[in-house]
Amino acid sequence: MEILKLKDIADSLNLETIGNADKEISGLASLGNAGPNDLAFLFSSSYRESLAFSAAGAFVLKKEDKDLIDGPAIISPNPRASWAKIANFFDPSPTKMPFISPSATISDGAVLGENIAIDPNVNIGSGAVIGDGVIIGSGCTLGHGVKIGNRTRLYPNVVVYHDVVIGEDCVLHANSVVGSDGFGYEFDENSKSFIKIPQIYGVSIGDHVEIGACTTIDRGALDDTVIGAGCKIDNQVQIAHGVRIGKHTVISGCTGVSGSTKIGEYCLIGGGVGIVDNIEIADQVEITGMSLVSRSIKEKGRYSSGTIMMPGADWKRNAITQTKLYEMSKRLRKIEKEIAD
Repeated sequence: MEILKLKDIADSLNLETIGNADKEISGLASLGNAGPNDLAFLFSSSYRESLAFSAAGAFVLKKEDKDLIDGPAIISPNPRASWAKIANFFDPSPTKMPFISPSATISDGAVLGENIAIDPNVNIGSGAVIGDGVIIGSGCTLGHGVKIGNRTRLYPNVVVYHDVVIGEDCVLHANSVVGSDGFGYEFDENSKSFIKIPQIYGVSIGDHVEIGACTTIDRGALDDTVIGAGCKIDNQVQIAHGVRIGKHTVISGCTGVSGSTKIGEYCLIGGGVGIVDNIEIADQVEITGMSLVSRSIKEKGRYSSGTIMMPGADWKRNAITQTKLYEMSKRLRKIEKEIAD
């Protein structure tokens, strides 16, 4: 168990403390569950009342909230950002020592960096280049010509198809697939059947990207699919062929992005969003959950679509009314014209 003094935590983030700076901290917890050796966080002023009932040994909070407590604390302008950094000191995720399992299959011509860990039943294709400090979990498959940057981690059963490039310090969670064929077919009138369009380009993923479990990123047909540096993609997301996503964009779970769409930098996309093909989304766009994006978004800001929850009977009445809106609008225009005349 890691035990750190409050002042050492604060100093690592260049933050000031109040109260007993030598207070020892052995863990992090929510305000309601924290114990006397835990550090708790006040993320929002709406939770101020919870401070009085918290048994935390110390807190991280904003300067304007420091008079609400009597004990030790770290003063932070952004407690959530401080939480993200401090949590690294107490992360219990197991570390890996350099090791190559004898059951791994590594093709001739693959280039392996230093201090790498390769777990059992991994398959690495010819011409693959694996950087220093890379960790590859059990059951992963890396196709020929794959390039994995330094310190990137692949959790178990990740599949990386041929000629995919993944940057440094990335994380790919279990069962994610990168470089599978895009969904490209063309109907042929002569044979009355669909012809598969070969997906001859690859996928390029920048540095510091995290990809969630069971997410799929397809390879491109005429251009690479590109995921910019610093992007964070949640579980069960589908990124289609030829999509380009700008740096530091965040995409929540169960979102689907159709082919050849371009998404800008620093965008926030909620869960369950559907984005159609061949459109462009500007930088710094926020799209709320369950929205359907059916056309390009050219200006930054927050966008939403869909129907909010309501009692079932009300929804049914509104749905019936919606089917009559066109006829109602025609009658309204007729009445307005008659009044104007």
